Amino acid sequence: MADKTRIEHDSMGELRVPTEALFAAQTQRAVVNFPISGLRMPRAFIRALGLLKGAAAEANAGLSLLPKNAATAIARAANEVARGEHDAHFPIDVFQTGSGTSSNMNANEVIATLASRQLKKRVHPNDHVNLGQSSNDVIPTAIQVAAALEWHEHLRPALKHLKATIDRRGKSLGKVVKTGRTHLMDAMPLTLEQELSAWSAQLASAIERLDDSAKRLQRLPLGGTAIGTGINADPRFGKRAVAILRAQTKVKFSQATNLFEGIAAQDAAVEFSGQLNALAIALTKISNDLRWMNSGPLAGLGEIELPALQPGSSIMPGKVNPVIPEAMVMVCAQVIGNHTTITFAGASGNFQLNVMLPVIAHNLLQSLELLANASRLLADKAIAGFRVRHDRINEALARNPILATALNPVIGYEAAAAIAKRAYKENRPVLDVAVEMTSLGEPTLRKLLDPKSLAKGGIG
Repeated sequence: MADKTRIEHDSMGELRVPTEALFAAQTQRAVVNFPISGLRMPRAFIRALGLLKGAAAEANAGLSLLPKNAATAIARAANEVARGEHDAHFPIDVFQTGSGTSSNMNANEVIATLASRQLKKRVHPNDHVNLGQSSNDVIPTAIQVAAALEWHEHLRPALKHLKATIDRRGKSLGKVVKTGRTHLMDAMPLTLEQELSAWSAQLASAIERLDDSAKRLQRLPLGGTAIGTGINADPRFGKRAVAILRAQTKVKFSQATNLFEGIAAQDAAVEFSGQLNALAIALTKISNDLRWMNSGPLAGLGEIELPALQPGSSIMPGKVNPVIPEAMVMVCAQVIGNHTTITFAGASGNFQLNVMLPVIAHNLLQSLELLANASRLLADKAIAGFRVRHDRINEALARNPILATALNPVIGYEAAAAIAKRAYKENRPVLDVAVEMTSLGEPTLRKLLDPKSLAKGGIG
């Protein structure tokens, strides 16, 4: 903002505000009071505030509580805020008053200024823009609206894309049999399609869990005002405003059946964050599997070769690292940390209000954004383009002593164990050792020990 200032006032008195600022005194007080992190409230949150304020104005006009021309001007200004046209005028730090009152008033003041310019007469931030509302129901509602929109519009499509990419690669690799691993040690064989199907199923379960949690996230406490009683709001206001939000966003928002819960507690946000946490665990597993399979290329497993995206070392020429899975694992670490913060914040409600709402908004929306972006990168820059190293896979498979497990039903566990140990000690194929140590004959043993026949089942 420019160095020039103007005088604004609120219930606490006069205050100097940058001349070009769309906000007024209450926003400026928060800027002065909270020079903490430099982190502003997320774009998705500001968008939700804009959508909410526009819906509130339309609802109040429909109830004849707000003149239609004022409601139209407020809604137009609110839509500009929702589209991100005035983000520079939302300067308040994430670490502010725990109710988010500063951010609510920031939106009220910016929208009031824009609406006043349109009407060429004063639109009041409290009496008009905030009509029928309190920060205590607006901010929880904005958190839930923002998170639900980020889920439906960004993360869910990204996960579907990642799953489809995994399914497509898996289907193309159904005939590639490799050594399975448990405890990072050789185990029975499976196909690459079977291995990738586990990743796909993890994502399917994650989407299902998040869809279920989103149902509760979409129950909004708007209309409860200060503590849930709806003081100073028309009893019809909340449902009308939520219906407008539902029509505008195409998301199945509804008014919460108990407004006290929606204001006093953040259980829905904590639950949804918990499912993002579970998703982060799944994505960490997938990413680390990719890193192990790509390891080497000579001294590691070397089963696949991830796309080479950038030099991997400032000192070792020719080194290439699995940068996309590494980035994903870091994203997952951040999401797990965010969930810890959200969990603690969710437990910080007393009586009729949670007082850590801004930090819940910041962490929840950051988790959604990071997971959406990283999921698309993992799909497009890692899984879609990895090359299978058939020679390495076949070599390891032929010498896998654990294939002797298939002989258990025929010769017994102890005899099969003796074959496996000798094969491992002499670094020879199990088939060759089994021919020498049993009377089954090579044709029978080839059939029993055929990796392709052993890698069946497991996919419904």
